Amino acid sequence: MTQTDAVIEAMRQNGGYATLGYLYQEALKIPGAEWNTKTPFKSINRIVQNPRFFYRIKPGLWALKDSRTQLADEPAVSTKPESDHYFYQGLLVELGNMQGFQSFVPRPDRGKHYLSGTLGAVATLDEILPFTYPEIVKRASMVDVIWFGSNKFPAQFIEVENSTDFNVSLLKFSDFQPFNSKFRIVAPITRKAQFLTRIQQRAFEPLKDIVKFISYDAVSELHSKWSALVASRSLWE
Repeated sequence: MTQTDAVIEAMRQNGGYATLGYLYQEALKIPGAEWNTKTPFKSINRIVQNPRFFYRIKPGLWALKDSRTQLADEPAVSTKPESDHYFYQGLLVELGNMQGFQSFVPRPDRGKHYLSGTLGAVATLDEILPFTYPEIVKRASMVDVIWFGSNKFPAQFIEVENSTDFNVSLLKFSDFQPFNSKFRIVAPITRKAQFLTRIQQRAFEPLKDIVKFISYDAVSELHSKWSALVASRSLWE
């Protein structure tokens, strides 16, 4: 079995689609495949870019070319704006988990599709941690993703902005300035100019140096790199 065959089989076992993070974990386990290389993850990254067998659904998510028709009605791999929102929300949750944070998503989002499961299945917290006064915790409970550190305080507040206005997210962040947290807006790279214009408005002046923009592509790249690190560690266990 070739390396390409192993990646195809791993992706097929996952329903015909997968993140690079999933493939880093599972393709190496396919029986009969030879991975005589010091850089198997780079090989997998290269393999999925072969248009003969694979296509990219969106940054961070790949699929088998012969599964395109059957995936057309699959909610988890839809290219609709709402699906994109939940997909990157899920990547961010997993990214936080891999870095040792506890992850939280709002209760209304817990049942939303993320790959073959739900956002609630990958978030480590069922309820938001009561890190301060109840009214502030209640407002924080509607932030798309929160990473909590070992001190039980929010390390990062993250909002995913696929198409909606940045105002709502920035107003949320305004409430949490007193905390020693990081603030991130995650969105398509095509929206960066709009974000930079909005953050320069006088109403958001206190936020302009503490809220950072991260593109979907950057999130998918970070997720892949951390997944490779986690997979590398597992090879020694």
